[in-house]
Amino acid sequence: MLELRPTCERCNKALPPASTEAMICSFECTFCQGCVELLHNVCPNCGGGFTARPIRPEQDWKNGNTLARYPATGKVTYKPVDLAEHAALVMRLEKLPPERR
Repeated sequence: MLELRPTCERCNKALPPASTEAMICSFECTFCQGCVELLHNVCPNCGGGFTARPIRPEQDWKNGNTLARYPATGKVTYKPVDLAEHAALVMRLEKLPPERR
């Protein structure tokens, strides 16, 4: 079950469960779209790429699978990124598409 983390790990921008700006990597590292662009679609934690975070339904469309039953986490993960250090990672990975990292 996705945690649906509440903020961007880099800039701490609020990313509520219904946010269409929330982007995640395969480890659920969570960033806003602006930071994903700044990071060149390279996760600073694992080197993977990002995809849009799904939105958990608020309404019970089937089997009780709702945000109310499976709420988002309230735990903030705030880890500012050293952009100079990240640039070195981006350079190492720039020729590899996200699906091959």
